[in-house]
Amino acid sequence: MAPSKFKKPPQTPPLFVHTPDSLVKDTERFIEESKNLQDQIVRDVKPGSVEFKNVLLPFAQDDNKMSLESHIIGFYQAVSTDAKLRDASTEAEKKMDDFAIESSMREDIFKLVDETFKKQKNDESLDAESRRLLEKDHKGYIRMGLGIPAGPDRDRFKAIKKRLSELSITFQKNLNEESGGLWFTPQELDGVPQDVLSGLKQGEKGTENEGKLFLTFKYPDLFPTQKYCKNAEVRHKVFIASENKCNDNIELFKEAIVLRDEAARLLGYPDHATFRIEDKMAKTPKTVNDFLGDLRKRLAPGGLKEIEELKKLKKSETGKADNYFLWDHRFYDTLMLERDYQLDQQKIAEYFPLSTSIEGMLNIFEHLFGLVFVKLEGEDRDAISESKRGEDIVWHPDVQVFSVWDDEGEGNGFVGYLYLDLHPRDGKYGHAANFNLQPGFINENGTRRYPATALVCNFSKPTPKKPSLLKHDEVVTLFHELGHGIHDLVSKTIYSRFHGTSTVRDFVEAPSQMLENWCWTPSQLKSLSKHWSYLTPEYTQAWKEASKEGESQPPETMPEELINSIVNTRHINDALFNLRQLHFGIFDMTVHTPSSHSAVESLDASSTYNRLRHEISKIDGPEALGEGYDWGHGQATFGHLIGGYDAGYYGYLSSQVYSADMFYSVFRKDPMDGKEGRRYRHTVLERGGSRDEMGILTEFLGREPKAEAFYRELGLSE
Repeated sequence: MAPSKFKKPPQTPPLFVHTPDSLVKDTERFIEESKNLQDQIVRDVKPGSVEFKNVLLPFAQDDNKMSLESHIIGFYQAVSTDAKLRDASTEAEKKMDDFAIESSMREDIFKLVDETFKKQKNDESLDAESRRLLEKDHKGYIRMGLGIPAGPDRDRFKAIKKRLSELSITFQKNLNEESGGLWFTPQELDGVPQDVLSGLKQGEKGTENEGKLFLTFKYPDLFPTQKYCKNAEVRHKVFIASENKCNDNIELFKEAIVLRDEAARLLGYPDHATFRIEDKMAKTPKTVNDFLGDLRKRLAPGGLKEIEELKKLKKSETGKADNYFLWDHRFYDTLMLERDYQLDQQKIAEYFPLSTSIEGMLNIFEHLFGLVFVKLEGEDRDAISESKRGEDIVWHPDVQVFSVWDDEGEGNGFVGYLYLDLHPRDGKYGHAANFNLQPGFINENGTRRYPATALVCNFSKPTPKKPSLLKHDEVVTLFHELGHGIHDLVSKTIYSRFHGTSTVRDFVEAPSQMLENWCWTPSQLKSLSKHWSYLTPEYTQAWKEASKEGESQPPETMPEELINSIVNTRHINDALFNLRQLHFGIFDMTVHTPSSHSAVESLDASSTYNRLRHEISKIDGPEALGEGYDWGHGQATFGHLIGGYDAGYYGYLSSQVYSADMFYSVFRKDPMDGKEGRRYRHTVLERGGSRDEMGILTEFLGREPKAEAFYRELGLSE
C-alpha cells in the first residue's frame, strides 16, 4: 500500500486501452483539430497584428495537447504484443509525421511566424523560454524548405521529407519485429551460462531440431554467447548471422542517406551533416571531425597494445593467434577480466537481482534529487485509474508503475509517473531506451501538467529457481536509462517542445553518462548489492539445492574484493571500447559528408561500415580471411542513425566531455551530496531544452566546460 500522503496523485495516469481502430481514429481526430486551428489563425490574424500570443502561443498549446495522445499512440509499436496494434501504431505515426511535414511547410503560417520573429525576437516582455520557442520555430520553417522558392524544388524537398519519415518507421519496425536465430546443440553452446540456456526454446520431438536450442539475436541471448561460448566456430557463426539480420533494412538505409544528402543540397548546404550539426553544440562538421580525429589518434596506440595482450591470451588458450577476430573480442575480454583481474561476472551478477538493483537505484535518486518513488500495485492502481481498472494503466502485465513525488524538503509535490518494462517479448523494442509517454508543460489555465515516462529494456526473465540477475554492464545500462527517465520526470518547462530530454543531441546523453559514475563508486555498489539467495525463502531454498554440500551462504551484500574487482577493471581494454564508439561516429560522419551527391549514390554502405571498423578498431573481421568487406551489413541494424542520431552519433563521445567535467568538478568528492544533487536537478535537469545548453552547463560549473577530466579519465592526458 502506498503511504497515505502519497495515495492520490493530482493527475490520473494515462490509460492503455487503445484498439487498432481507435489508434487511427484518434490520430485522424486530433490532426483534424490541429489543422482547423492552423486555418483559423491564418484566417483571423492579419498582417500587422501578429504577436507571439496570437500566433506562436496557440500553436504551442496545441502541440502540448496533441503530445498527450501522440506519444502513446506511437509507443505501441515498440511494446505491444498485438501485431495489429503495432501495425496501427505504425500507420498512425506515418499520418502524424505526414501532417507535421505538411504543417511545417505551410507558407501562409510561415509568413505570420516570420513577421512575429522580426517584431519580437528581442522583446524582453517575452520570457526567455518563449523567445527561444520563437527562434526555434522560425528556424524550423526555414530548415523545412520554406527558404526554397515555391516550385519543383520545394515540392521535391517535401516528397523527400515524407519518404524519410516512412523509411525511419519501417526500419525500426523491422528491427523490433526481427525474430531470427540459430539452432545449436547444448554441447556447441558449452560455456554459456545455464541461466541463459534454460531460457532458450527447445526443438520439438520428431523434428530436425530435436535436442537443440534456439539462440535468438536478442541481447540476453547474444551477448552471453559471445562472452562465454568456448566454441570459436559457434561465436563466429552467431556473430556473422547477427550482422546479417534485418537485411530488408540495407536498401532502406542506403535510400535514407541518399535522400538526406539531396534534401540538404536543396536547402543550400554542402551535405547532410552540415545541415544537422548547425544547431547543435558542435555547430560544424569540422569541429566534430577534429574531435573524433584527435580522439582516434590518442586511442590508436592503446588499442594496438590491448590487442597484443588479448592475442597472447588467445594463444595461451588455442596455441595460435595469427588473428584477433571480432567474434573473439567479447570472449577474450571477459576471460582476461576473469583470469588476470579476478572479475567474476557470474558471481557479481548474483549480487544484482533486478528487483533490488532498481530499488537501490531509486533510493540513490531519492537522496540526490529529493524524490520519493511509490510503487503502485493492486488496489492502489485501481484507485488512481480513470477506469477504476488497474490493468488499464499499463500496456503489459509485466510493467511496473511508480508515482513520483518531491520529498518534504522539495515541498511534497507530485512529479509524475515512471514505468518500467524490463523483459524481452516478441515484437518488442530490442535495446534499452527511455520513452516519453506524456510530457510536462504549463496548461492554458496556468496549472502544471505532469509527465509520464517509460524505461523499455530487455533483461533476462526471472525463473522459479532464480531471479533476473544483472551483469555489471547491465547495471550501468539500467542506471543510464533511469537517468534519462529522471531528466524526463523532473523537467519543468512551459512548453512540451522543450520538456525533459528534448535538448540538442550532442548534450542529451551527458546527464545520464554522468550518473553512470555512481555504478563505479564502491559505496554505491555496496548499497545496490544484495545476494539473490536472501530475497525470499523460496530463493534461499533454491540456492541451497544448487549449492555444493557444506557450502556457506554468500554474504548478503557484495564483499569488498568483488567490489574492488569491478572498480579496478573500469578502464581495462578501454581504448578498444572507445575505438568501437569512434567507428560508429566516424561511419556516421562519413556517410553524411560525401564529396558530392553522386559519391553518396555510389557509396557501398556495407563495405564502408566494415572497412572503417577494421581500420579504426584494428580488430579483424572476415576480410582478414580473404572475404573482402561485403560480409555483413551492420548499418542495417544501426537504429540510431535512422532514429534521430544521424550526423549525431558523435554526441555519445563528445557529451562525455561534459559528463566527466560535471562529475569530477562537482560530485567526485562526495557522490551522495544531496545539496549538489538538488542544485544539479534545478540548474540542469529541470530546464530540459528551454535554454541554451552551453549556458546551462556554464552556470552549473561556474565556468565553460573543459575536456581535461574526459582525457584524464581515459588516461590520455598530454
